[in-house]
Amino acid sequence: MDHSPLLEKLQQLPPSHDDDEVAHHQNNPGRKKMDVLLDQLKKVTRMAAPMVVVSVTQYLVQVVSLMMSGHLGELSLSGVAIATSFTNVTGFALLFGLAGALETLCGQAYGAEQYWKCGTYTYASIISLVPICVPVSILWYYVDDILVSIGQDPEIASVAGQYAVCLIPALFGDAVLQPLNRYFQSQGLTLPMLLSSVAALCGHVPVCWALVYKFGLGNVGAALAIGLAYWFNAGLLVLYMRWAGSCEKTRGMCWDDLGASVTEFWRFAVPSAVMVCLEWWTFELLVLLAGLLPDAALETSVLSICLTTTSLHYYVQYGIGAAASTGVSNELGAGNPEKAKAVIQSAVGISILEAAIVSTTLFCCRSFFGYVFSNEKAVVAYVADVAPLLCLSVVVDSFLAVLSGVARGSGWQYIGAYVNLGAYYGVGMPVAVLMCFVFHLEGKGLWVGILTASTLQAVLLAFITAFTNWDRQAEKARERIFDGNIILPA
Repeated sequence: MDHSPLLEKLQQLPPSHDDDEVAHHQNNPGRKKMDVLLDQLKKVTRMAAPMVVVSVTQYLVQVVSLMMSGHLGELSLSGVAIATSFTNVTGFALLFGLAGALETLCGQAYGAEQYWKCGTYTYASIISLVPICVPVSILWYYVDDILVSIGQDPEIASVAGQYAVCLIPALFGDAVLQPLNRYFQSQGLTLPMLLSSVAALCGHVPVCWALVYKFGLGNVGAALAIGLAYWFNAGLLVLYMRWAGSCEKTRGMCWDDLGASVTEFWRFAVPSAVMVCLEWWTFELLVLLAGLLPDAALETSVLSICLTTTSLHYYVQYGIGAAASTGVSNELGAGNPEKAKAVIQSAVGISILEAAIVSTTLFCCRSFFGYVFSNEKAVVAYVADVAPLLCLSVVVDSFLAVLSGVARGSGWQYIGAYVNLGAYYGVGMPVAVLMCFVFHLEGKGLWVGILTASTLQAVLLAFITAFTNWDRQAEKARERIFDGNIILPA
C-alpha cells in the first residue's frame, strides 16, 4: 500500500505515551483506566488551583475599579456599569475570544513537542490583535453619543463615555496580555502568571484608590488604573518569557512560518471570538435592557452587581476550564485520547464540588451580600430577592466554563459558536424580553431568560463532548500540527 509523505513522517514520530503503558496494563484495562484518571486528576488540580487565582485576580482589576466608582454614588455606579458592559462587548470580549485560538494551536503544538510553534503562534496573535484595537478605540470615543441614541439616560451616558475613553490604554495592554496568558497556559507554566497577576492586582488597589479619592480623579482615575495594571502585568510576563530558562525552547520565532501562523491563527480566532462574544454580548445586553426599565438606575445597578458576581465566579471556573483546555490540547497533540478523556472527567468533578460550595454560601449570605457593592438599601434588598436565581446560574456556569475549555482545547470553536447562537439568541434573549416586558417581571425576567439560555448551552455542549470520537480528534490534532511542516524532536 502506498503511503503519503505526511503519513510516513508521522510514523517516524515517537509513539504516544499511551502505547508505552499498554504492555503493563493489557491484562487489567480497568486498572489502567483508573490509574490514568487519578494521574490526570492530580495534574488538573495542580494546574487548576493557580489558574483560578490567575483568572480571578485579572478579573478583579475591573471589579475593584467598579467598586470604588460605585461608592461615589448611584449615578457613578450606573455609568461605570454601562461603560464596563459596552467596553466588554465591543473590545475586551473580542480580544479574549480571539486569543482563545492559541489554546488550540499552542496547546497541541506543545503536546506534539513542536515547541518553536508556540512562540511563532504567540507573536502572530499579538501582531494580529494590536491593530484591532484602533477601530475599537474610535468606537469607544463616541460611547456617550451611542448610548443616548439608543435611549439611555444622558447623565448616565456622559459618565459612561468618559470612563470608556479612559479605558483605551487598557485595551492595547490587553491585546498583549491575552496572548501571553495563553502562551504560558499552554505549557502549564502557571507560576509566572500567578505572580504577575497577583502583583498587578496588589498594585492596582492602592493606585486606584489614590487616583479616585486622593487625587480626586473619580471615575477617570478608576479607568486609568486598569490600564496601568494591564501593562504592568504584560511587562512582567514579557520579562519572564525573555529571560527564563523554562521558555527557552518556546520563545523563539520562525520568520518563514510567521505568515502561515497568522493565517492559521485567524482560522481558529474568528470562530473562537464568535463563540465568546455571542455569550458575553448577551450578558452585557441585560444591563442595557435594564436601562430601559422605569427605575433605570436601580435596575441597572442591581443587574450590574449580579453580572459582576456571576462573572467573578465564572472566572473561578474558567481557571478549571483553562486547566481542562490545556490538558486536552496537550494530550491530543501527543496522541493520547484516553488521557484527554480523563482530563475532562477530572475537571468536571472538581467543577461540581466548587459549584456546590459557592452556591450554598451565596444563598446563606443573600440578605447582606449587596452591601459589598452599594450602601443603598433598595439595591441590597433587590439583590437578596434575585439571589436564588444567582445560585442556579452559579451551578450552570460551572459546567459551561469546563465544557467551553474542552471545546477550545479540542479546536471546536466553530461548534461552540453555533451552540451559543442558538442558545442565547434563538432561545435566551426572546425569553428574557418576554418575561421582562410582557409579563412585567423586570430584572428578574431578564435573568430568567439568560439562565434558560445557559442551561440549554450546557446541555448541548455536554452531549457533544460525550459522543465525540476522541481517537479521531487525536489524529486530527497531530495531522494539523505536522501538516506540511514536520520537525522531529531530537
